[in-house]
Amino acid sequence: MIFGIGCDITKVSRFERWVKDENLLCRFFNQKEMLSSKTASLQRRCEYYAVRFAAKESFSKALGTGLKGFCLTDIYIEKDDEDKPVLRVTGKAEEQLIKYCGAGCRVHVSLSHEKEYALAYVVIERG
Repeated sequence: MIFGIGCDITKVSRFERWVKDENLLCRFFNQKEMLSSKTASLQRRCEYYAVRFAAKESFSKALGTGLKGFCLTDIYIEKDDEDKPVLRVTGKAEEQLIKYCGAGCRVHVSLSHEKEYALAYVVIERG
């Protein structure tokens, strides 16, 4: 059964300042999702972070709590063995997820971006 659905869209250019400021990135992104390569173009790095930020916002909307009660670094995107994005939840965000949805719930994520915008959908499914 679906517990919640969240969607967020963000303007990619907003993240240009973030990409140039390591402190901003560390404030909002988990170490596991930080880009290790600085060789990608500025545009690609902005898209990378913008779509991940949209996923964090989407998660908070699907959970129904907004961005309170946990840190954005508690939520991160990684790729599975087939290169599919997977939203991981740790720390206080995981505690909130269990509190509102119960143990065993599943989180699904879909990411998309193009030059100007990044979009993410999150669906939380009760187990």
